[in-house]
Amino acid sequence: MIPVYIVTGLLESGKTTFIKETLMTQDWIDPGITLLLCCEEGEDEYPQDFLEYNDMEKVDIEDQDDYTLAFLKTMDLNHEPSQVVIEYNGMWDFEKFVNMPMPKDWEIQGVYTTINGETLDSYLKNMRKLVMEQTKESELIVVNRCPEDFNRGSFKRALTVQNPMAQVLFERVDGSIIEPTEEDLPYDVKGNKIVIEDEDFGTWYVDAYDHPERYQNKEISFLAQTFRPEGMAKNMFVPGRLIMTCCANDVRFYGYPCQSESNLSFNKGDWVKVNAVFDASFIDETGEARPMLKLLKIKAAKKPEVEVVMLT
Repeated sequence: MIPVYIVTGLLESGKTTFIKETLMTQDWIDPGITLLLCCEEGEDEYPQDFLEYNDMEKVDIEDQDDYTLAFLKTMDLNHEPSQVVIEYNGMWDFEKFVNMPMPKDWEIQGVYTTINGETLDSYLKNMRKLVMEQTKESELIVVNRCPEDFNRGSFKRALTVQNPMAQVLFERVDGSIIEPTEEDLPYDVKGNKIVIEDEDFGTWYVDAYDHPERYQNKEISFLAQTFRPEGMAKNMFVPGRLIMTCCANDVRFYGYPCQSESNLSFNKGDWVKVNAVFDASFIDETGEARPMLKLLKIKAAKKPEVEVVMLT
């Protein structure tokens, strides 16, 4: 299988920077040739020493009509890539683009969108359909260069209608990541019981790790699969989910250990609805505090339509 990674977004949204500074630094980029298909010429460029250092072979595509199955087969034959990175032209027909057949063994493994936060409001007012079209297939959306008064909540609400499973990262003008606040969360944390919807498990898992004080002694309700690592006590298990953090190559099972007053019997991977109290003061064998769940109720549940959730 030859993985294909697509980076989309309007002109000057930071696609080239994302490819150079983020995508090509990932551990799952395989050794060998990376075929880089550039569908537009942006303000940033790929220096020759960067291409050589990363074993990248760059090919420009000037017109969408040139992007055909025959062209891709020729690229596959001539370059024999280990993976393919496509810097897509945001003004092209995206639906036609993603529906184009690919050579045998080529498979899309990640779609990423970059958005310039400085121009987003203007684009949403004047080119909303075009902007949102860039996001509908994306696993990860990076909104960069966000001004201090940028309305993150408004954009995330608009995005939820288009692509509720996407992970969204907001970056300041200096490139630093803007940490989410309680107002950015897709669920209410003010009450004593927090209901985590199916698509929000990844958000909760990460936020509970970063901000355990928000959840301390509160009842958490969520859908999960059962897992018990070897050696774990019979009255404990890990209710969790498969989470995709960036692409299909980066799917892992995540969850917090959960303790029951009695022994539990289940098959690995059973789907259950869990109600548990969150306790961030549990001290593990290393002497460090870590999150622990105290089981209140567990019952069998139906498998969701989408088993893998995005980290949002």
